[in-house]
Amino acid sequence: MAGVLGAIKRWFDPEEVRRVGATPDYRFSLANERTFLAWIRTGLALVAGGLATAQFLPPLRVAHLREVISIALLLLGGAVAVRAVDRWARTERAMRLGRDLPASRFPALLAILVGAGAALLVVVVLVQAFD
Repeated sequence: MAGVLGAIKRWFDPEEVRRVGATPDYRFSLANERTFLAWIRTGLALVAGGLATAQFLPPLRVAHLREVISIALLLLGGAVAVRAVDRWARTERAMRLGRDLPASRFPALLAILVGAGAALLVVVVLVQAFD
């Protein structure tokens, strides 16, 4: 539990990150921030898709499928945003300490979830079209 609290503290206390190691080349820190912003844009796009699904997708033949899709997109968008800040803090810390950058399975997991969701929606669209 202390490890989780320490990670969360690093999200909100940028000075804590600066207390460890040596200052890395600014280009790397700025690249880390750009990567963070790209993840935030991805999270925002998923949230926007979830809201658009809830508001504009007509009711589907499967009961509550529209709501399930919307909630899944909203939750995934929130998870991406939280993961973005954690990744930023861990990467910044690793650069300052001269360590390897942290490995992550999250991009692969996100890609699989989005791909599986898209395949499921293709099936739904086809069933709806031929019904």
